[in-house]
Amino acid sequence: MAPTNQHVAGHAFLRGMYEDGYYPDHLVDKGKAILLRLCERIEAEKPSDLAALYVLTEAATEEFNALGEEFEAAGSDIETVAREVIAEGFWFVASAYGFAEVDAEELIAAREW
Repeated sequence: MAPTNQHVAGHAFLRGMYEDGYYPDHLVDKGKAILLRLCERIEAEKPSDLAALYVLTEAATEEFNALGEEFEAAGSDIETVAREVIAEGFWFVASAYGFAEVDAEELIAAREW
């Protein structure tokens, strides 16, 4: 099931990573898929408040933590540029679903990158 939110459907997730040859596209694709799954979960579960949203973003952050190992194995890393691009992706998702008052750091509090 693809996200139905029109802002999400037209968004170029992780563009900064796709534009940088340091990040393998097939792994960036996996990161994009994580963010799209987060959108699908938000649409399906309809979190009513920030606490419920943070539960969903924590699970997605854990997926990025695991993906970090694949980046390392490919000679890459989730470093400064990637951290900013991924964090922006989480913030965009939260905003697209009406959580304008979100704490950007709380969205990715479980990060290991």
